[in-house]
Amino acid sequence: MPTVYFVVPCYNEEEVLPETIKRLTIKLAKLIKTGKASVDSRMIFVDDGSKDKTWEIIEQFHQENRFVGGVKLSRNRGHQNALLAGLMTAKKHCDCAISLDADLQDDIEVIDQFIDKYNEGCEVVYGVRSNREKDTAFKRGTAQGYYKFMAMLGVDIVYNHADYRLMGKRALDALAEYKEVNLFLRGIVPLIGYKSDYVYYERNERFAGESKYPLKKMIKFAVDGITSFSVKPLKIISNIGIIMCLLSVIFFIYAIISFFSGSSVAGWASIMCSIWFLGGLQMLCIGIVGTYVGKIYSEVKQRPRFTVDKTIINTESKKE
Repeated sequence: MPTVYFVVPCYNEEEVLPETIKRLTIKLAKLIKTGKASVDSRMIFVDDGSKDKTWEIIEQFHQENRFVGGVKLSRNRGHQNALLAGLMTAKKHCDCAISLDADLQDDIEVIDQFIDKYNEGCEVVYGVRSNREKDTAFKRGTAQGYYKFMAMLGVDIVYNHADYRLMGKRALDALAEYKEVNLFLRGIVPLIGYKSDYVYYERNERFAGESKYPLKKMIKFAVDGITSFSVKPLKIISNIGIIMCLLSVIFFIYAIISFFSGSSVAGWASIMCSIWFLGGLQMLCIGIVGTYVGKIYSEVKQRPRFTVDKTIINTESKKE
């Protein structure tokens, strides 16, 4: 039976964390009792520089509950880096790791299906939402539109999948070989290429607290995903430039014909509209190019993606 580690990134989750630990403990105990997971299985809660009592709660439960372990980052590094820190810690001890959110929105009852598919030879098992009925119309529309847009750009991304997934030891070792600073795990994991499968589930309402992904962070995350895995926006800029050049030639010819035919009329409005349009288009294109340049700047510095301040994991076995 495999040694299973749950990896749970946490940022200011003091309201929900006790209930999360309680439910995951019950689930892990059932997995061990039914022979789906070994007694060495654990859960790792990664404190991503929280400003509340998240780490204190993790330490407290670690002393009381042998299943509970923790990784404390030296500062806030963002969800993706915190998740990677937990996965890289787990891979030293586990056969497979299951990543999930701390807010209890991911349905933990389908974890049995994750492990079944792992036992069938899958190195990666994706948790995929069966529907988005509980989302607001705005969030549902933007999320689904984003997945479709990413697919249109040629990015290999699993539709309606976030970061609820199982990764085997081989997949975790392969993930460790990806060194980019601008992390977008939803795009990186499918690139690994090992045998994979899907488990469908319905996402629950958040148990307590507030979402750590407001609109601003969601937009940033979306831009990171696009610019980290596709250069098509740069090609689109080139195509726009070619089209604008052709249009300029056409308008130039039209202006000459109008001048010699005596039908030309000096138009301040048309000139101003052209200037503002072209100026805005240029600024947009420069901004897109600048985003890519900024990512190159971050990558070439090769700074650490995270720094671990403290790790607490009970690796000693104990028979049930």
